[in-house]
Amino acid sequence: MSTRSTRRRYRRHLADERDAAAVYRAMAQRTDGEARRILLGLADAEERHANHWADRLEELGEPRPEVTNTSPGWRARALSLIARRLGVKAVIPLLERQEAAEIDRYDDEPAAPDQMVVDERVHARVVSTLFPSWRTRTSGSLRAATFGANDGLVSNLALVMGVAGGQASDQTILLAGVAGLLGGGLSMGIGEWISVTSQRELWEGAAELDAEHLEVLPEHGAHELALLFRARGLSLEQAEAAAAEVLREPESAARLLASEKLGFDPQALGSPWGAALSNFSAFVVGAIVPVAPYLITGGTAAFVGAMVSAAIALFLVGAVISVVTYRPMLLAGLRQLGIGALAASLTFLLGSLVGAGMA
Repeated sequence: MSTRSTRRRYRRHLADERDAAAVYRAMAQRTDGEARRILLGLADAEERHANHWADRLEELGEPRPEVTNTSPGWRARALSLIARRLGVKAVIPLLERQEAAEIDRYDDEPAAPDQMVVDERVHARVVSTLFPSWRTRTSGSLRAATFGANDGLVSNLALVMGVAGGQASDQTILLAGVAGLLGGGLSMGIGEWISVTSQRELWEGAAELDAEHLEVLPEHGAHELALLFRARGLSLEQAEAAAAEVLREPESAARLLASEKLGFDPQALGSPWGAALSNFSAFVVGAIVPVAPYLITGGTAAFVGAMVSAAIALFLVGAVISVVTYRPMLLAGLRQLGIGALAASLTFLLGSLVGAGMA
């Protein structure tokens, strides 16, 4: 392997470790207690890794790079900004995905010490212990907002292009776009309200049945709880003791059993009305993009404006999705742009065929 490629690889490792340290330190400034201690410990470990790669580059004849006080990359700046604006807990789902994606990045790196390989595997687990309930809710909210906006953008772009392909007037295109925006947004909001409400009702029904079960057959309930705690890694004696402790509050025991059987906690679902409003808003944000040019102008200018603004928005949505999934930003953006372009082209062609047949 050439010295040039080795240097390039070491520089990439160094940049990644510096960025991780910068994010952890920015998060530590926004919290306190045990969480702060953990975050500072993670930052120290990442800086030790960065020093290792700085040493390797120096051995290859390069001036020793700075390990701290450097300008972080775009992803690190984005995560730090989210931590400052929305709080540390909002960053946890994204950070956990990043650590999980990088868990084996040094497995095939001959210059990485064994301890560094172990550290990367441990970090993913450590991050997952920070604010676990908030992490679940935030990850779901971010996912819903991103994909809700994407749904509104793609569906309304296809609608506008289909009507435009049929040679409809600007007023008709605008009316169709606004109707699609409101209809789709309401459908998304109502659907989410029904989904969350139904899941909460399902959980409440299960909790009621478990409460009755515990009242009639407390020994069987104790056995179920002990099995649950055993599955979480406790010894038989510890599991039985934990089950007995939980059974002192029958309502809490019923809630725990219901959550375990159904695989979710209703607290993680959030409010049905909040979920409905969030989905409606996200859909509208995306759906307004191809309609906005027709509110300002008309004719060819509006048509071109709708396509250009939608193309930019599609790429940006793909880029945001890459932050969530930790896929390459450029590829994610281009993939999303291609999907939207395909949908718009097909509906434009169909609209043209229908419009020609009606002429």
